[in-house]
Amino acid sequence: MEAVMENKTNALTEKLNQIFENCEKRAAHYDANNLFFQEDFEELKEAGYLLLAVPIEFGGYGMLMDECEAMTRKLAYHAAPTALALNMHIYWTGLIADLWRSGDKSMEWVLQEAGKGKIFAAGHGESGNDIPVLYSTCKAEKVEGGYKFTGHKMFGSLTPVWDYMGLHGQDNSDPSNPMIIHAFLPRDSKNYEIKKTWDDVLGMRATRSDDTILSGVIIPDKYIVRKVPTGFKGIDGFVLGIFAWALIGFGNVYYALAQRVVDMVLATVQKKKSISLDRPTMAYHSGIQSDIADMILELEAIGPHLDTIAREWSEGKAYGTAWGIKIFAAKCHAVEASWRVVDKAMDVMGGYGLSRNSGFERLFRDARLGKIHPANSYITREVIAKGILGLDLDYQPR
Repeated sequence: MEAVMENKTNALTEKLNQIFENCEKRAAHYDANNLFFQEDFEELKEAGYLLLAVPIEFGGYGMLMDECEAMTRKLAYHAAPTALALNMHIYWTGLIADLWRSGDKSMEWVLQEAGKGKIFAAGHGESGNDIPVLYSTCKAEKVEGGYKFTGHKMFGSLTPVWDYMGLHGQDNSDPSNPMIIHAFLPRDSKNYEIKKTWDDVLGMRATRSDDTILSGVIIPDKYIVRKVPTGFKGIDGFVLGIFAWALIGFGNVYYALAQRVVDMVLATVQKKKSISLDRPTMAYHSGIQSDIADMILELEAIGPHLDTIAREWSEGKAYGTAWGIKIFAAKCHAVEASWRVVDKAMDVMGGYGLSRNSGFERLFRDARLGKIHPANSYITREVIAKGILGLDLDYQPR
């Protein structure tokens, strides 16, 4: 059985390597025209990419986080927006597979649906909420047979193709004990609207992360998957899994993007010349050499950090509450260091880098979004510092 699965996985990897190159060829077109990566999606789905984290028992490949993140990184090198959007589906299937293997079968239906080809998106972004998942500006009210959700969700990657949107709302019916209600919204539900808001955004345009307006959507009890207290005290295995799979995925997307940029810079400087420099190319310029060295120093630290966290999560390391610090730190380190790489690369590329024809301009715009993804730089530093100092993360006022 293991040998058969290994052969199947090797065949998938070989097939995906070619598809990743196809995705790269389409990336600029999607960006320039505000298009969803439809052809990428269809090729990757057909090949089995969306089944990476789905357990073998449900028709998937049963990959753990470390294996999935290696694939995310490969795809992101060629087409970062495609990898970023599909990370939403991968993180739902990955974290629920982890729980399933640990004995929590309550969300087995998600794995069954994913095995049948259904797509899961994320609806956690909200205006006026800098700690998504743990709090919500979306109102959740208990009604007969389920919950009614009313609110405005932002950054809904995979908008054109999702079958279920994983979202959360806040139930304030007991002011002394507000609760976060986690649920999956089926596509055929009533009383919601997808609002087209993603045209001409700064970067990651192909994700089509449009807004979703919930106007009293009733989600049946069978799709309510968690009820936990608001704030950090509500972090259980499910919530921690959201952060782990999502944030380490984000980190790998932007790390791969930075790798791509460095490769582009190295190729460019070998051809770049100056009339004032009595050398074959600008590769001999001491300032250029210093900047390239700085970029490599950054890159050399990001990969091992992300790999360590993904491997230790896959191994089930018992870090307890320290997992939050480790996850937030790895994502923050990855996206901030990756941005420093890309920002410095702009100096090396020079004026040509501003041109859309260079290919660099698009990557530069995409790279800037990494620091905005949850957890952003502000909340990351707050969580790390308070966690290390042993302070109550839920204490108000912050």
